[in-house]
Amino acid sequence: MADLALKLRGIEKTYGKTVITKVLHGIDLDIEADAFTAIIGQSGSGKSTLMNIIGTLDQPSAGDIEIFGVKTHTMNKTTLAKLRNETIGFIFQHHYLLPEFTALENILMPYRIRHGAISQAALDYALELVELVGLSHVKDNLSTEMSGGQQQRTAIARALINRPKLILADEPTGALDSDTTEQVYGLLRQINKDFRTTFVIITHDKKVAEQADRMIEIKDGRIHLDVRLD
Repeated sequence: MADLALKLRGIEKTYGKTVITKVLHGIDLDIEADAFTAIIGQSGSGKSTLMNIIGTLDQPSAGDIEIFGVKTHTMNKTTLAKLRNETIGFIFQHHYLLPEFTALENILMPYRIRHGAISQAALDYALELVELVGLSHVKDNLSTEMSGGQQQRTAIARALINRPKLILADEPTGALDSDTTEQVYGLLRQINKDFRTTFVIITHDKKVAEQADRMIEIKDGRIHLDVRLD
């Protein structure tokens, strides 16, 4: 059996005390290491809540999660933050670049937060990532001086700088046109292949999801469909 990146058992999420809303209903899910998985669902289906729980940005109301064999339910906020920083990279629909910094400086920011000073090895790796995502000609541009596609490519490189084993992407091309969307997804698949990075991508676009190795549909807080496409 392949090594697991994620193991979810009985994941539930409930909001409210007076008026109770149950968003997730006992999700059981295994995702293999090195896989490229898409999770789809309509707005309000629970897919983004599930993503936040997988990324330890939120805690389930019930159930257990293991990330590369590490059980998270007994961790405090400090150890969860350490796990996130060392293991998970995030890509969102909005790039969240810092406007006062260049593309290269934004890419290096997670490394700086984790390690402090930028080593020569880190700078060399950042420049490799810059080339990988096709931004060598704009690496010294401020984020406000780049196109939307270039900004999202910067965000992808930033997610990779700490060499995470898992990348969670929430609608990463939702703000991009169709041609740029194809380019960005091609880049993500290349990274998945070259770095053997595990990807879990949240999207509402079934055409995008069909480019993954596996497509999981969340409906009303439950797994409605789980198909392998490879």
